[in-house]
Amino acid sequence: MQISAAFPRYESFSPLVPVWCVTPGRPGCIHRFFDTSPVSPSGRYLAVFQLPYEDRLPTPGDAGRVVVIDLQTGEDRLVTETRGWETQMGANINWGGSDTELYFNDVDTETWIPFAWKLDPLSGRKTRLEGTVYHASPDGRRLISANMTTMRRTQPGYGVVVPDEHVRRNVGPAGDDGFHLTDTRTGRRRLLASIRELLAEADPPVLMDEPGRQAIYGFHGKFNPAGDWLMLSLRWFTAREEPVFDAFSRDDVEVRFAWVTMPLEGTRRHCAIGPELWERGGHHATWRPDGRRISMNLNIDRDVMRFCEVNADGSGLRKMREDLTGSGHPTVHRDGRHLITDTYTWEEVSFGDGTVPLRWVDLRTGQEQVAVRINTRPRSGISALRVDPHPAWDRSWRYVTFNGFVDGTRRVYIADMSGLLG
Repeated sequence: MQISAAFPRYESFSPLVPVWCVTPGRPGCIHRFFDTSPVSPSGRYLAVFQLPYEDRLPTPGDAGRVVVIDLQTGEDRLVTETRGWETQMGANINWGGSDTELYFNDVDTETWIPFAWKLDPLSGRKTRLEGTVYHASPDGRRLISANMTTMRRTQPGYGVVVPDEHVRRNVGPAGDDGFHLTDTRTGRRRLLASIRELLAEADPPVLMDEPGRQAIYGFHGKFNPAGDWLMLSLRWFTAREEPVFDAFSRDDVEVRFAWVTMPLEGTRRHCAIGPELWERGGHHATWRPDGRRISMNLNIDRDVMRFCEVNADGSGLRKMREDLTGSGHPTVHRDGRHLITDTYTWEEVSFGDGTVPLRWVDLRTGQEQVAVRINTRPRSGISALRVDPHPAWDRSWRYVTFNGFVDGTRRVYIADMSGLLG
C-alpha cells in the first residue's frame, strides 16, 4: 500500500503509529465493519459509504453514495448512488477477489425488493444480482445474507430501509426465511439455511423457549478467512400482536442471540454461542484468522467483560486472558499474539469525553497500549447514529482502517501498525 502525501496526518493525542485521514474532503463517510477490510485486494483503493445526512435515520428511497478512493494518488470518486443502506454498515460494501469486484446493496423502489450490485469501479460496469450482500467470500464468488429488510425488527443500522408494510413478520421458525447464498458468477441466489433448519439441526442445539411463540430473524452472516465455513446469527424475542421494530432498544434483555456455524459444503450445524452465554453479557463475535475459532467479548464469569474464544463447534470456550477487560469490536491479528479493538463511549475503558482508544493488546504478556485516541461522539444521541471505529485489518495485516467523528463529521482513517508488530 502506498498512501499519498495528499492525505493529512491525524496527530491528535499523539498516536503511537502513523495515521492518515483518507476522507478529508468528503463529509459523512464510514467504512463497513470490523470484520471486513474496505481496502481493495491490491491495496490501492479504498471503498467507503457517504451518508446523505448525519442528523437523522434514513427513510425509504433516500440515496447514499459509494465512493472509491485511490490511496496512491489521493483522488476520490463517486462511483454510484444506492438506496439500500443504513447508518451503521452503509450499503454493506465488500470487495471481491480483485479490484474489479465491488459488491453493495440497493433497493428497487418500485417493488421495494432489495438486491446487490456487482460493480467494476474501474470501468463502471454493473451487474445486478438476485440476492443481497452482508458478507462476501474472500474470493468474491459468493455472498451470504440474511433478510436485509427485517434486521431493523431487532436493531436498526445494519440492513436496508423499505416501507414498514413491506417488512415481513416471522412468528416461529420460518422455513422460507433465513440465510441466502448468491453465486456472483451467475447472479442467482438460493436459500442456504432456513431458520427452521438451523434450529432443528444444530448440535449442540440452540436453547430456545417455546420457539412457536418467538419472532425469529437472521442477522449477521460471516465467511471465515478460508471461505469454507460460515457464522450465522439468529435473534429473537417474544412475538406480539402489534408490529415490532428496534426490539433491542425497547427491551434489550428480552432479545436473545445465538451464533450457528456450518460448513459451506455439508450438513453439520453447531450452536457455537447460545443464549445461555449471551445473557451473561457479550457482543461482537467474529472468526479468528485460523477460521476454526471465534473471538468475542463475553462476561463469562458474570463479573466483567473478557476477551474470549470458542471453537466453531461450541467446544473449548475460554478467556484469552484473565486480566484484560473486553470492549468494542475485537480482532485477533494473524500472528495470534496481538489483538486490536475499540470501545464504546460508555464503556469503562473509554476516556469519558467522547474520545475512545484503539486498544493494542499483547495477548502473551497482557501489555496494553493506546495506539490511537479519537473522538466518536456525534451530535445526535440516537443509538443507530453512533460512530463506531470498527477497526479492520487489510489483507496484508499491516494496516487498520477505522472511523471517527472529527470536525463535526464522520471521517475514515488508516493507521500503519507495522511499528507495533515487530
